Amino acid sequence: MLLRSPDPDQTRALAAAVASVLTPGDVVALSGELGAGKTCFVQGAARRLGVEGPVTSPTFMLVRTYLDAPVPVVHCDVYRLNRLQDVLDLGEDVLAPDVVTFVEWGDAVATLLPDDRLEVELTLVDAGDVASGAGRQDSETERLVRLRPRGPAWRDRAGALADACAPWREEP
Repeated sequence: MLLRSPDPDQTRALAAAVASVLTPGDVVALSGELGAGKTCFVQGAARRLGVEGPVTSPTFMLVRTYLDAPVPVVHCDVYRLNRLQDVLDLGEDVLAPDVVTFVEWGDAVATLLPDDRLEVELTLVDAGDVASGAGRQDSETERLVRLRPRGPAWRDRAGALADACAPWREEP
């Protein structure tokens, strides 16, 4: 599912819409280049799940937890990990059944993630790429967001996910 977000506020709003279909035990794997909006996306989703304090990138801490929220959130950033064992050493609590887990750079550890997961790819839109129709001259903060539901649990929720994200749907 291809979506378009014109700015960070709309990226957070889109993430909140996605969060409306998340349930404890879900894993959301985020990918995209540096500055693509992965943490911004997690901020919007975490807010919808009831996280009240600031949601910041866990780049140097690797994992931040927000366990006091109505739906507890675990936010991982695996960008700085060098080996698969480093990811495993984070512990099973990262993928606990009573939390929603967001994994930035999730594409790098996809083989370690559950088959049932939502993949979110964020791409900066080149504002100068107007000729191809991908970019718009008035935006430096626009993102394309591709959602890929994986596994049977997400296939069952694909319709609800599409409905929740309809305002951001990219026209074919």
